[in-house]
Amino acid sequence: MRKVAVIGVGMSRFGVRTDANLVELSFEAVKPALEDAGVEPKDIEYVPVGTVGFWYEEPLPAVVIAEYNGLTTKGLVRCEAACASGSSALLTGYTMIASGLADLCLVIGIEKMREIDTRMVMELIGRAGYYMWEFENFGMTFPAYYAMHATAHMAKYGTTEEDLAMVAVKNHKYGALNPYAHFQKAITLDEALSSPMIAWPLKLYDCCPISDGAAAVVLASEDKVKELGVDTPVWIAGVGYSSDTANLSKRVDYVGLRSSVIAARQAYKMAGVGPEDLDVATVHDCFTIAEIMAYEDIGLCKKGEGATLIREGQTEIGGKIPVNLDGGLKAKGHPIGATGVAMAVELVKQLRESAEKGRQAPMKNYIALAHNVGGTGHYCYVTIFRR
Repeated sequence: MRKVAVIGVGMSRFGVRTDANLVELSFEAVKPALEDAGVEPKDIEYVPVGTVGFWYEEPLPAVVIAEYNGLTTKGLVRCEAACASGSSALLTGYTMIASGLADLCLVIGIEKMREIDTRMVMELIGRAGYYMWEFENFGMTFPAYYAMHATAHMAKYGTTEEDLAMVAVKNHKYGALNPYAHFQKAITLDEALSSPMIAWPLKLYDCCPISDGAAAVVLASEDKVKELGVDTPVWIAGVGYSSDTANLSKRVDYVGLRSSVIAARQAYKMAGVGPEDLDVATVHDCFTIAEIMAYEDIGLCKKGEGATLIREGQTEIGGKIPVNLDGGLKAKGHPIGATGVAMAVELVKQLRESAEKGRQAPMKNYIALAHNVGGTGHYCYVTIFRR
């Protein structure tokens, strides 16, 4: 297997992007990624596009995106793994280069979710659990799924509504410093706790927004890195992937995600590192309880101690391991197909020490981890980056 590096990154502003259609949104991410890498569309060999896509009008998004960005004739594939679609596209590009089939890949993650109303988005996402068993029979939606995880975690480990709210406060604080974030406003603990109830114990500020957005990264082989004279490559050191049952009644428990545990172990083993070596991480915080469970599942702390990390400020700058310094899905936004690629963009910026003022993690080992979940652990991808 050949070494693979990230040599260029770019992303659009996340949010309600009625000012741009699908292909225009992709261009906002692709152009800066190519410029950052010092390459042109003609140099790219393969383009994996991560997107779910049923919120917008294009049934073949990879094709129209390629045409608009001057990538026609390049190899194309559309990757779908629910909320982990972007990471599945990243792994596809990685394997193309690692296997020797390509030297330069452009990975794009994109979603236009705000072309339909909130009710329809909620229904479509709800169908993505297990339609015939959970959605059709019980009317489950994703706030309800994660509320179930939250109540299980609270019952077993004593996690509180205040702990959940503290995740929201932290992520909004860093989102306010991120010019690409959907929400760029800090909030208080009282504001989070007094926000409208969505699915107990999850309130409005415990839930990520419905967002539009795009992100892109250029991947290169080691030979191509040398040829281009890239002086700050960020290497993909480890990858992990797993899945779990569609039917949640078949899960072992609800206090964590088994697929996250398995994927993280794979990635650590491949990279030859452990959670104690990480300088910074992005984790999948579609709901605040998801971030607390992720702390535990990827080994940042022991099971049941996730709430302690947030209470003690250990996942902020200056703490044990800063997490979601871009605002996370909670404040940066969660345009589903773009999320995994946007995590890569953020961690490359962190490892280059080029994040915006106030949200740059201190670097010691120059190792970072991205944790991206699809559904409630239906898919999981973990990627470790190293500079």
